[in-house]
Amino acid sequence: MAQNREREETSYAASATSNATLSVRWVQGFPKQDVHFINEDTICYPSGNYVIFINIETKKKTVLQCINGIVGVVATNIPYEVVAFSDRKLKPNIYIYNFPGLTRRTKLKGNILLDYTLLAFSYCGTYLASYSSLPEFELALWNWESNVILCKKSQPGLDVSQLSFNPMNWRQLCLSSPSTVNVWTIERSNQEHYIKAKSVKLPLEDGTSVNETDVLFPHSLPKDPIYGPVLPLSAIAGLVGEEAETFRPKDDLYPLLHPTMHCWTPSSDLYVGCEEGHLLLINGETLKVTVLQKTEDTTQSDEPHHISPVTLVYQKDGVFASGIEGSVYSFIIKDSSYKVENFLETEGPVEHLTFSPSYKMLLILTEKGSVCIYTFGEKPTIEKVLDACDGKFLAFDFITPGTKYFMTLTRSGEICVWCLEDCTCESKIYLNTPSTALACSPSSHSAVVGTMDGYVYFLDVQEVDSLGVVHKAFLSKSAVQHLSFDQRGIFLFVGSSEGNIFIINAIPSSSFQILGFVEVSKDILQISTVSLLDVDVVQVMVLSLLPEAAKNRVELFTVPQTLPKVSESFTDERGKLKEELIHTYRYEMEHTLSSAVLDFQSNQIYGFCNQAPYICSYLLPEKEHTEVCILKPHQKVQSKHYGTGMLYLSSHGLWLITIAKCGILCIRDINTLETFARCRSHSHQAHGIQSIRISMDGQGILVNGKDDGTLVYLKWKRSGGNFANESIDHFQHLLTFLSKTIAQENYYLNSPRVSMDLGNDFEHSDSSQEELVTADSKKEIPWLQRKSQEAVEKEIKMFSHKRKEIKRGIKELAKTVLNMMEENDKLDDIAKLEQQEFGLDLEELERLHDESEEEVAKIRKDAEMYNLAKSYLTEVIKEECWNAMAVKGRALKCFHIPYVVENFPMKGRPSEELKELKKVLQQKKIEAECLKLRKDISEVQSAVSLVKKRHEEDDEEEEDEEKISRDSMLPNYLLGSLSTDFGVDTSLLSSQLELHSREEKINQIILLKDIIYKVKTAFNNEFDAAYKQKEFEITRVTERNVRIREIISDLELEETVWQPEFEDCEKPERTLVVEDHEITAQKHVSPWQKAKAELISPYETERWLHSQGLDVRARALMDMMGGVLEVKKEDILRMVIPQPAFMAKADALWTEEERKQFKEYEKKVKELNEERDKYRKSLETELKKLQNAIQESTQSFDEHLKRLFERRVKAEMVVNQEELKISNLVFSLLLDEELTSREIFLNNYLVRKQEEKNKTSEAIRKSREDLEAFKEHYDNLMAEDKVLDRSFKKEFSEIPSHQVDILYKLFKRRPRIHKQKTHSEAASNVPFGERPGSAKLNKDTFAHLMKAMDELDNINNMPEGLDPSVWEHFCATRRAKVENEHKVKQKATGLVEMMAFLRKRVEDDEQVQREIEKVFRELVLLQEEKVKFQLDLTIQILLKQGQVELENFQLILEYSDAILINKTIIEDLNSVIRTQGQKKVASMMESKEVHKGIYQIEWEHKKMEMEMEDLNQKAWDIQMLFLSRERQKYLSEPNYEGLINIQIGIMEQTIAVIDKTHKKNVENCKKLLKKLEKFNNQKDVANYTLSCHLREELVAVSERKDICNAIGTQLTFEKIVKERYKNTVQQQKLTNISKQQAEQISVLQAEVERLRMKTFPALVQM
Repeated sequence: MAQNREREETSYAASATSNATLSVRWVQGFPKQDVHFINEDTICYPSGNYVIFINIETKKKTVLQCINGIVGVVATNIPYEVVAFSDRKLKPNIYIYNFPGLTRRTKLKGNILLDYTLLAFSYCGTYLASYSSLPEFELALWNWESNVILCKKSQPGLDVSQLSFNPMNWRQLCLSSPSTVNVWTIERSNQEHYIKAKSVKLPLEDGTSVNETDVLFPHSLPKDPIYGPVLPLSAIAGLVGEEAETFRPKDDLYPLLHPTMHCWTPSSDLYVGCEEGHLLLINGETLKVTVLQKTEDTTQSDEPHHISPVTLVYQKDGVFASGIEGSVYSFIIKDSSYKVENFLETEGPVEHLTFSPSYKMLLILTEKGSVCIYTFGEKPTIEKVLDACDGKFLAFDFITPGTKYFMTLTRSGEICVWCLEDCTCESKIYLNTPSTALACSPSSHSAVVGTMDGYVYFLDVQEVDSLGVVHKAFLSKSAVQHLSFDQRGIFLFVGSSEGNIFIINAIPSSSFQILGFVEVSKDILQISTVSLLDVDVVQVMVLSLLPEAAKNRVELFTVPQTLPKVSESFTDERGKLKEELIHTYRYEMEHTLSSAVLDFQSNQIYGFCNQAPYICSYLLPEKEHTEVCILKPHQKVQSKHYGTGMLYLSSHGLWLITIAKCGILCIRDINTLETFARCRSHSHQAHGIQSIRISMDGQGILVNGKDDGTLVYLKWKRSGGNFANESIDHFQHLLTFLSKTIAQENYYLNSPRVSMDLGNDFEHSDSSQEELVTADSKKEIPWLQRKSQEAVEKEIKMFSHKRKEIKRGIKELAKTVLNMMEENDKLDDIAKLEQQEFGLDLEELERLHDESEEEVAKIRKDAEMYNLAKSYLTEVIKEECWNAMAVKGRALKCFHIPYVVENFPMKGRPSEELKELKKVLQQKKIEAECLKLRKDISEVQSAVSLVKKRHEEDDEEEEDEEKISRDSMLPNYLLGSLSTDFGVDTSLLSSQLELHSREEKINQIILLKDIIYKVKTAFNNEFDAAYKQKEFEITRVTERNVRIREIISDLELEETVWQPEFEDCEKPERTLVVEDHEITAQKHVSPWQKAKAELISPYETERWLHSQGLDVRARALMDMMGGVLEVKKEDILRMVIPQPAFMAKADALWTEEERKQFKEYEKKVKELNEERDKYRKSLETELKKLQNAIQESTQSFDEHLKRLFERRVKAEMVVNQEELKISNLVFSLLLDEELTSREIFLNNYLVRKQEEKNKTSEAIRKSREDLEAFKEHYDNLMAEDKVLDRSFKKEFSEIPSHQVDILYKLFKRRPRIHKQKTHSEAASNVPFGERPGSAKLNKDTFAHLMKAMDELDNINNMPEGLDPSVWEHFCATRRAKVENEHKVKQKATGLVEMMAFLRKRVEDDEQVQREIEKVFRELVLLQEEKVKFQLDLTIQILLKQGQVELENFQLILEYSDAILINKTIIEDLNSVIRTQGQKKVASMMESKEVHKGIYQIEWEHKKMEMEMEDLNQKAWDIQMLFLSRERQKYLSEPNYEGLINIQIGIMEQTIAVIDKTHKKNVENCKKLLKKLEKFNNQKDVANYTLSCHLREELVAVSERKDICNAIGTQLTFEKIVKERYKNTVQQQKLTNISKQQAEQISVLQAEVERLRMKTFPALVQM
C-alpha cells in the first residue's frame, strides 16, 4: 500500500520522548461517484482522502492516499494502467499514479482556482481532458505523459455533468449538461493543438424539432411602406454586443429536452438519454438529431411507458440504461426505433453502469453504494463485489477484547460486524428503527444500541456470524444520545436528549437491570467514566451546554460498585438517584468547551476549548461544596487543530487522543500534553473526524469521517518504547481481571433465559429479516413513566378516603354543570355559550382560553395587517392620484340639463422638465435672432443708398412685425392642430417639413408638451371660473331658499323647496373623508370606555336638570307670549283675537255692553282678515319672484356651462392632435434608435469578424510555414531513403555480384509481424473493434519489428560464403533502412494531418470572409434605409370638414402621385403684392401729411416763444434767491458728488490705516504676551530649580546644625552675635541712604510736574 505523508505530519513523527508513527491498515468506504475499471480484474473509486482499489476475484483492497486532503474526481486509463485524480484544495492539482505499483507518474498543475469536476482519458494516446466549474468553466486537454496543457477553452456559465472521448476518434469530445450537448473537435498540426465546439440543437420537450430563423440576418421580415423598415428583435431591444447574436424574446423561448446521459457508438454517433424519456441519436459529423421512436410491446404490461435514463452504456445491438426504479433495461435499436426489454433487476436504483475492458463483465453501481458485477456467458452470473451499508457509519466500537472484530451502526438501524484484519463483513442485523449510538461491553460479549424513540437494544455478539437481540429496554420517550460503559463494564450510562443519565447494570446475568437515573442539563456533550481495578466506585463526569448562559457545566457524581444491591435505598420513588448519596458536584468553566474527559486519578479534567485552539486542564477542588464552583485552567496547551474537537482517553489512561474538524488525529502524553504521534486520516473539506475508538491494548484505532463516510483503521507502525509496553501490560492485566466475568456472562447469554433472540443469516438479511418492533396489543410504557405511575398508585392507596370525597364533590359539581347546560340551551344564540365553556378541567379550559386568545390575536393581527395593507394602498393611490396632482380632477353638472363638464387633471411639472423647456425656448429665440441678423446683413449688402435703405428697413421692420402678428393669428394648416384658438403661442415650433435631426425632434416634443400643458391650463382656468360661479349660484339659491321656506311655512303650502347641491364628482375630496353616517357597523366600545360612560352619565343628567331648573324666565316667556316680547309682521297669519267670555252664553242673554263688545270684536276680526289677505298676496308675489329669479340664474349658468362643454370638446381635440404629433415623433425617434442600434451591432460584428479573419489568416500563415518546414524535413527523409537504396551496391562493391544480388534481395525483405490472436474472443465481445493506433501502439509495433529484425539478423540467415564482418555491416545498413522507412511513414502521417489542418483553416477563413461580405451588404442596405427614413417625414395636416370627401370611408394611405405645396410660397407672393400696394398708399398719405405739417410747425413756433418768456422769468427768480456757502459750493462745483466721494475715500483710507495700525499693535501685544508667557515658564522652571536647591540647602543646614550641636554651642552663639551686629550696622546705613534717595525723588517729581504743566495747552475762554 502506497502512502505519502505531508511535511506537517513528518515533523510530528518524532518526539523527544519516543518515536512512534501510525499507518493506515485499511480504509472502508462506499462509492459516491462513478466506479472505474483500471484493468480487467480491478476496479477503483474515491472515498474521502483515499482511492480504493478492489480486486474483483480476491476482493483484496489496496489504498492510495491523497496527500492534500479529500479526493475530487477520478479517471482511469486502461491501456497504460494509470489512475488520475484531483484534490480539492485551493488551486487544485491532478495526480497520475501507476497501478499496481501506486507510484506517482506525474503531477499536473493548472490555473484552476477551486475544483475540477470532470476528468476523462482518451481511449488511445496520452491525452487527458479536464473540466472545471465555477469560476473558470474551463475545458483543458493535457498530454499527461509530458505534463503539458495542449489547449484549453472557457465556457462561462456552463456546468457540465458528463465528459467523454470518442472511443474511435480521440479528436472528438462530448460534453453534456442538463440543458446542452456540445461536441468538441480537436485539431492537430504537428505539435500545435486547437479545440473547437459545436452545439447540438435539441428538440422540444415533446420530441419535435425547432424551426429556428436566422437571428442576425433575417430575410423573411415584412416590409412596411408607411412606418419605416422592420428590424430584427435584437435591434428593437437595443442590443449592440455579443448578446444580440443569441437574443430571443421570452415568447420565442420554448422548453427543450433535458439530457441526462450520453454514450458513443462505433460509428462515432451519440446516443443521448433525456429526462423526459426520449432517446436521441446524434450524428457525430453533422450533429443532426434524430428522436428514436419507441415500439410498444403489448405482451409486457408491466413495462414503464417512459424511462428517464440515469446512465447509458453502449452494447452491440443498442444500449443498456438504468432508471430510478432499480432496473437495468436493454434498448434494442434498429434504424430509427428502439425496443425496451427488462435486462436485470437490482436491489435499488442504479447510479452507474460500465463495461470491463473485454466487455465480459458489466459493473452495476447502486444508489446506496453497492457494486455488482454481471458476467456474460452461457450461464450469466451476478456477483456482489461491494455490499454497502444503509448510510454513513454513525457509531462503531471494538468487540471485547478488541483484537479481532468490531461493530458499526448506521442511522437507519443497520448493525454490522466486521473482521478487524481485512474489514470483511461477517454478519448484519437490521433494527428497522432510527438509531443514534452504539457501545460494546468490556465485561461480556454483548453490545448495546440506542434509538431515537428511547429504546435500548442489547445484542449477543459471541457468534459474530449470527447476531441476536437478547433484551430491550424502553427508558423514555426522548432520544438516546450517549452510551458509555465504564472501564470494567459494571455499569452502562445512557444519556437522553431530555438531560437524564440512566444507570443500567451492564451484567447480562442481571437482565440489564435499570438502577436509576440522574438529572443533568439537557444538551449533553460527553460522558466520561473512571473505573479502576482497585477501587470500588465509578467516577462519572457529564459535560453539558447551558445555551441560555453560553457556558459549559460539568457534573461529577460517584456510583458505588454495590449499587445493584442497594439501588432501592439510593433512589426515590420515581427512580431518581439521591444526590447526597452519589455525591454530586457541579462545576462551570471560563471557556466554552466542546469536549472534556476525567483523568484516572479523578482530580483533573481535560477540556477542548470551543472558541480557542487550546487544550486546558482543570484541577478539581478537594473541599466539598454544594453550589456551582467555577474552575480556572491549570494548564493550557495549543491544540494545533482548527475547528471544534473531541478528547478521548486510552484504556490505560496515559494517552489523550484529540480530533477536530481539520481531520488530524493527535495522541498526547496525559502528563505533559505533548504530541508524540500524529496522523491526517481525513480532510477538513469533509469537516474532519466525527469520532474514534481505540482498542483495549492500544494497538489499533478506528477513525470515522464526518461527511465523507470513510472508516479508517490505524495501526502502530513504530511504537514508542515505554508507551507501548505500558498499554500492553495494562491490557493483559485488565483482560485477566475481566476474563472470569466474561466467561460467566457469556454462559448466561447462551442460556435459554434470553428474552429476545432475532438472529438471522447474513446472506438473507435483506429479504427475510422481520421487524423487531411488533404491533403489541398493549402500548409499551417507558421505564421513567412507569416509575412515575407506580409512585402515583402508591400515593392513591395512601389517600383513598380523600379521593372518595373528591369524587363525590365532582358528581355534585357535574349535576350543577348539567343544569347550567340545560339553561344555556334555552338562551338565544348570541347569549349562548359554547359546549366547551362548561368543561371543568381547568387545564383544558386554560388551554382552550389560550387557543381562543391566540386565535383572536391572530385574527386581530390579520385584520391589522389587512387594514395596514389597505391603508398603505390607500396612501399610495391618494399620493399618486390626488396629492401629486397640481390640478385635481373634478366635474361640473348643469342644474337642469344633463351636461357634465370635466376639467383636465394635471400633475406638477418637474424641475428637470422646466429646465429642458427653458433651454429649448432659449435656443429657439437665439435661432430666431440669428436668422433675423442674417437677413439684415444680406439686406444691407444689397442696399443702394444708406439713407434710402434706412427708411426701407424701418418700413420693412414694421411690416415684418405686422406680418408676424398676422401670421400668428392666421390659421396654419401645416401646424396640424387648433392650439392657437386657446391663445397659445406657436411661433417657436419648427415646421413639420424641417424635422430631420434627432435634436430637432426632441425639441419639438418638448415644445408640444408645453403647448398641451398651456391648453389644459387655459381650459382649467375657464373651468375654475365656472366652478366659482356655480358656488356663487348655489350660495345665492340657498339664501333665497331660506326666505322661500319661511314663506311656504307662513302660507302653509305643501310645496318642496328645490335645493341644488354639489355631487361627489364635483367635490371628489369628499370621497377621501368618511362621515359618521356612512359607517353602518356599530362602533366598538372598549370595556374601559363603557365603564367611564356609566360613571359619567349620572353626573351629566344631574347637570342638565340643574341647568333646566335655573332657566325659569325663559320658560315663563315661552308659556305666556310664545317666546317673544312683541308681535312681528310675519306673525300676523298666526295671530288670533280671543273671543269674549260672554260669547259662550246665548245671544238673548247678552247685555248692551256685551253687544257693543261683540261688535268691536267683529270689527277687529274683519280688519285682521283683511290684513291677512293683503300679507298672503304679498308673500305669494314674493315667492314667485324668488322662484323666477332662481330659475333665471340657474338657466343662465346652464347656458354658460353648455358653451364650456363645447370648449372642453375642442380642448380635448387639440390635446389629441398634439399628442398624435408627439406619438409620431416618438415613433420616429424610436425607429431612429433601432436603426442606430442595428448599425452599431453590425459594425461591432464586423470588427469581431475582422479580428477573427486576422486570426484565421495568421493561422493559415503559420500552418503553411509549419507545413513547408515539415515537408522539407519529409523530403529530406525521402531523399535519404532513396540514397540508402541507391548506394547499397556501391557499399558492397568489393564482394562478388551474385552475393550482392542475394544481399539486395535480403535488403528488400521485411519481417512479417503476426497479429496476436489470443484476444480474438475478447475482440468479438468489444463492440468498438480495433481502435485507431496510438503512440503507444506505434511504439509497440516498432518494437516488434525490431525484434523480428533481430531474428533476420541472426547468423544462421547469412548466405554461404559471406564474410561475417560483411554480414554485420549489411545488418546495420538494413536496420538503418528499416528505421528510416518507419520515420518516413510517421512523417507521412503527420504531413497528411497538417495538410488536412491547413485545408480546414482555409475553409474557416473563406467562411469568415463570406460572413464579412454579408455584413458589408447588410450595412449598405441599412444605410440606404436610414437615409430614406430621415427624408421621408410623416406630417399632420389639419383639414376643414367637407374639404376632403372619401367614398365608402376608404382611407388612402399612399399618395405617390400627389404634390404637397408649401403655403409659404403663395404667402410670399401675396406679401410682395401687399407690400407694393402699401408703398403706393404711403406716398399718397405723405403728400397729405405735408400740409398738416406746415400748420403744426407754426403752432409749435408760437408755443416755443411763450416757453422762452416763462424761462426768462424763472431765471430772474433764481438769481434773486439767497445762497449759503454750501449751496454756492454745490452750484459752483461742477462735480460736487465726486468731491464728496473723494472726502469719503480719504476718511475710509484713514480708518483703514488706523485699523491696520490697531491690528499691528494687537499682534505686537500678542507676541509680547507669548514672550512673557515663555519668560514666565522659564522663571517657573528656575523657581522649581531653586526650590530643589533650597530643599538641599535646608538638608545641609540641618546637618550642620546637628554638627554644631555635637561640637558645642558657645562658639556658635558668639558668631551669631557678631553677625547680628554687622547686619544691624549695615541695615542702619541702608536706611539712611534710602531716606536721602526718597528726598531726591520727591524733588525730581515736583520738577517733572512743573515741566508737564508748562507744556500743557491752555484753553482761554473766547
